Amino acid sequence: MTAKGRATRDRIVAAAAAVMYEQGVAGTSTEDILAAAQVTSPSQLYHYFADKKSLVQAVIEYQTEHVLGFQRPLLQRLDSFEALEAWRDAIVQAQHARRCKGGCPIGSLAAELSDADPQARTRLAAGYAQWEGAIRDGLVSMQERGELDEEADADDLSLALLTALQGGLLMTQTRRDTVALEAVLNAMIDRIRCHAPT
Repeated sequence: MTAKGRATRDRIVAAAAAVMYEQGVAGTSTEDILAAAQVTSPSQLYHYFADKKSLVQAVIEYQTEHVLGFQRPLLQRLDSFEALEAWRDAIVQAQHARRCKGGCPIGSLAAELSDADPQARTRLAAGYAQWEGAIRDGLVSMQERGELDEEADADDLSLALLTALQGGLLMTQTRRDTVALEAVLNAMIDRIRCHAPT
């Protein structure tokens, strides 16, 4: 693919991701995507994507990278209680910046697609696994330094923290405030802190 072709494809994916985030996958038409991407012909879209399902796969990859890319600087150093709190604060601030609308881009896709599209569900699960793995790596580093005791199950704690985050983001979207999100993240950090040697 030429550089120009790659740029066009990327523009289509970014536009599709934005529209699907606002309107849902089912509520997004080809015409919506063409207009948002400023592409004049459907044939140009189908040059890069065989069908809507293949475009959705690309949107999942895009949203996964978008979500994890935003958090990556913090996730790469998520190896102390101070870092966990900074990560929590960044997530809460991001929700305030969005006025608590939209929820998690990955979570929104998962809610709509997991039962209807097995390929999408597999790709979404892989995105969640990346996120969970980054959290787990930080907890393992803490454990290796003796900041968490041997009883701490990094697999269980990282999965619980990510699950709590997803629930908190859904509550934020529904309530239009971050009270539940902050409460659940604080509760999970406190649970992890229980494994700090006294």
